[in-house]
Amino acid sequence: MNLNTDTTDYRCGFVAIVGRPNVGKSTLMNHLIGQKISITSKKAQTTRHKVTGIYTDNTAQLVFVDTPGYQTYHRNALNDRLNLNVTETVHGVDVIVFVIEALRFTDADRAVLEQMPKQVPVVFVVNKLDKAKDREVLAEFIANAEKEYDFVATEVVSAKHGLRITQLIEMLKPMLPHSEPMYPEDMVTDKSSRFLAMEIVREKLFRYLGEELPYSMNVEVEQFEEDPETGMYSVYIAVLVDRDNQKAIVIGKGGKKKKKISTEARLDMEK
Repeated sequence: MNLNTDTTDYRCGFVAIVGRPNVGKSTLMNHLIGQKISITSKKAQTTRHKVTGIYTDNTAQLVFVDTPGYQTYHRNALNDRLNLNVTETVHGVDVIVFVIEALRFTDADRAVLEQMPKQVPVVFVVNKLDKAKDREVLAEFIANAEKEYDFVATEVVSAKHGLRITQLIEMLKPMLPHSEPMYPEDMVTDKSSRFLAMEIVREKLFRYLGEELPYSMNVEVEQFEEDPETGMYSVYIAVLVDRDNQKAIVIGKGGKKKKKISTEARLDMEK
């Protein structure tokens, strides 16, 4: 693909994806980019970092920033830091994508909207379209939800099934400033392979251990080496827990949990 970098035609800018926990922001990010770069889990606040995903074609480059879910119910030091992460991010982008679940608009969603800077356009995205079987009910829900804020546009998607993702990208393009691309055309994230490997392991821990494992759990890359002859990586990642009795939760009976987590993580890393 030969990029048209004439700044009179080409557009490039930052797009923040925001919303309360578990509305599908990370899944949406992955479909917008076309591959997995942001981890997903049913557990709230899985995303702890501002993960940048880059979509590039011959007319525009969209730099998406996936933010942690804005937490209003469970207030603690970690969630307060993550909330600050969100509010800082939205002040430094060109467009904001505000994501909610179809047929569900809560006070937590309103709390997110209160953080939106008035000078940045906000696109209203209703996710989980597949859950709304009655289109008339959905249309009425959207009409009422649009009264909550002065949105510049509205789109309905199913991030899980990849529905109307292309339409959302095309909607966002004209909202970006005229500029040449900031990143090479084959670059899909600004995060390192080491960071992505660490995040993938963290995702599997949340996914397979559920509520057993506390939020204070973390992971750390101890070794990350590439064989220059084969191009294969050797990755050693430590799982850090608060107490000794939590080790057994991660390892599982006969080491089954640890094996499942490492196998699933390795498959994702290979992809």
